[in-house]
Parts: sequence; C-alpha cells; structure tokens
Amino acid sequence: MENKAIIGIGEALWDMLPAGRQLGGAPANFAYHMSQFGYDAAAISAVGNDTAGDDLLAELDARGLKHLMPRLGKPTGTVEVTLDAAGIPQYDIRRDAAWDFIPMTLELRNTAPACRCVCFGSLAQRSEVSRATINAVLDAMPDGALKVFDINLRQDYYGRDVIESSLRRCRILKINDEETHAVARLFGLDTDDERQICMHLKQQYGLQAVILTCGTDGSHVFHEGGVSSLPTPRVEVADTVGAGDSFTAAFCAALLAGRTIRRAHEIAVATSAYVCTQHGAMPRLPRQITASIAYGE
Repeated sequence: MENKAIIGIGEALWDMLPAGRQLGGAPANFAYHMSQFGYDAAAISAVGNDTAGDDLLAELDARGLKHLMPRLGKPTGTVEVTLDAAGIPQYDIRRDAAWDFIPMTLELRNTAPACRCVCFGSLAQRSEVSRATINAVLDAMPDGALKVFDINLRQDYYGRDVIESSLRRCRILKINDEETHAVARLFGLDTDDERQICMHLKQQYGLQAVILTCGTDGSHVFHEGGVSSLPTPRVEVADTVGAGDSFTAAFCAALLAGRTIRRAHEIAVATSAYVCTQHGAMPRLPRQITASIAYGE
C-alpha cells in the first residue's frame, strides 16, 4: 500500500460534558481512524500553552496518533455542553481558541506537497488565520490528491463564501440531511429534496462524489457511475460521537486502497455502525473491518 501523508486539519478541543470532559474535534477523529487502516495519518491544529493543551497532546500521544499542533498564546479550545429542561444538549463553541490561529509552519509547508489525502471542515474556517492555513495546504497538495470537505456546520460559524470556496477546492463533499437544507437556503436553491441538492452540488462544482448521510435512514453516495444507497445497520447504540468521522475515514481509506465507490461505501457503513456500539469517538476497530481494506476481504 502506497503510504504518503494523510491529514485531518482543523479544530482540536475538549468537549466539556456534564459527566466530564472528552477529547473532541473531527480532524483528530478522522486521522485516528485512518491510522487504524494502516495509513501514516496526523492531526493538524493548535493548542494553548495551558494545562488543557498539555492534556490534549498527552491524550493523542496515548492513542499513538501523530500530530502537528503548535503551542500558542491562546487558550486550548473547549465546547461547553449543557442540557436543557428536556435533556437536549446545547453547545457553546468558545471563540478565540488556539485552533482559530493554526499557523502555516515550516513543517506543515513541507508536508502539504506530499499529502495524499486531507479532510477539512467549515468550523475551523470561522477565523481568517486558520482559513488561510487550510487553503494554503489544499492549494499546495499534489494533483490527484484526495481532498474531502466534511462540511460539519456548527452554530452560526459558516457562510456561503467559506462553503463555496471549500467546494471549489475539494473532490469529495460529505454532508448530512439537515445540512443539505442549510446549504440550499444559503445558495438560494429552489428545492428541499436532499438528493437533488446533492446532485446540484456535484454537478455545479465538478465533484468526484457527494456523500449524504441520513442517520438511521441510511446513506447515499452520488458519483460519476450513479448512486450507491445503503441502509443504516441496526445496532445497540452506546453513543454516536465520532461516527460520522469514522465513516469519512473508512471511505477514504478504502478509496485510497483501490476499492470501488460501492465497496468503500459498504466499509464506511460497517465502520460507523461499529463506532456507534462503543463509547467515545476513538474506539479500536476490529480486525474484520481494518482487514477489509488491507487485504481486500
């Protein structure tokens, strides 16, 4: 297996839950699962010169995940999670965090031209500094590299300009059913049909594929050869934290290993279903899943 650099770039933070804090951030989740499939993966972000930053890096080290996370004079990112009267979680993603200022370091500048795959989202692009770094990485990557925009719309930290710029730079878009409607409103699309929205985005921006996830209602991949649709397996759910990131990682890992879009979709569905049966975003994947890519089983 050819094994050039794989990166997830964006936010690195602690989710401050009522039961205690938990490591958060889609880029690290993506990179961790890519590493489980045998790739040389790293999480790219920034943390503060504080105890929370010490603990976050120690947690990544304990999981054996490579990272490029400079220490900055800004606080390590946190998300305050509270429950309303109905028990529904509410999120407050703190501003002016270290990951809002991800620098284009010499090491990152040297990594980008050798990067085989990157996953990025919209949240870290809420700040001009991190947006510029993400764009510089994308623009420095080699022709043919797999650039995946896992849109991850959060609160009000997005706008049409960021989404459109990202769509022009990526090859694959991953979006969920709720996010399609938000994007349709931003782009003034006269439809609320999720499939039509995905097909429009694919055609408008010349994308290789658009992945639409619909929770328990299944998932779809719109690609040049048609549409792959699969149901969501029924499993005993421990929690759904990080399930979407594991889906993205498994899909990319399979594509890079030469699997078809349909087979990559199947592996992604199986991976995210397994992650839902485990607590936390970074469980160890069983061999029957990782071997499906390494050995084509």
